[in-house]
Amino acid sequence: MLTEKTESFVLHFGEMASQWGFNRTVGQILALLVIHPDPLNADQIASTLKVSRGNVSMGVKELLSWRLIQLAHQPGDRKDYFSPKGSFWEMAQTVFEERRKREVDPTLSLLRGHLLSTSENALDAYASKQAEELHDLLEMLTNWADQLNSLSASQLKTLMTLGTGVGKLFELKEKLIKLVDDNNDRPST
Repeated sequence: MLTEKTESFVLHFGEMASQWGFNRTVGQILALLVIHPDPLNADQIASTLKVSRGNVSMGVKELLSWRLIQLAHQPGDRKDYFSPKGSFWEMAQTVFEERRKREVDPTLSLLRGHLLSTSENALDAYASKQAEELHDLLEMLTNWADQLNSLSASQLKTLMTLGTGVGKLFELKEKLIKLVDDNNDRPST
């Protein structure tokens, strides 16, 4: 049984999951597993969330396919038990990896195919130019994501805390460039 506080968290997580492209129940299952200290079986999940066993089964399969939960067994019990696979940081990295495999990589493949074909007319030439720009942007984002994914959780936290500091660094760089340019433009005496 969930307390009012934990139920609120689970329900909200389900609503947020639907905004991120997951089924609401899938989000609730993941939230329940994250906040519960012990692995849960499908019957426990279904009764706690007040959803059908079939809905839990489909949700668990989806979470397993996304590599966000793991299967466990308990001695003397034939039921499958589930728990989150790693920390929030590790699960976030997994979601990014999976989204890349499922969404970005196929788009990059399609764009590469378009870029390899020759343009027949002005519209095709313009479309190819746009496809190239999108391809280059996605490649850059993918390379950046790879770099981020190679960082440890503590390194990522440090990078994220830099936040506005990075923006200020770019502002300072622009001011320095302008100062140097202004000094170079002055006539020598």
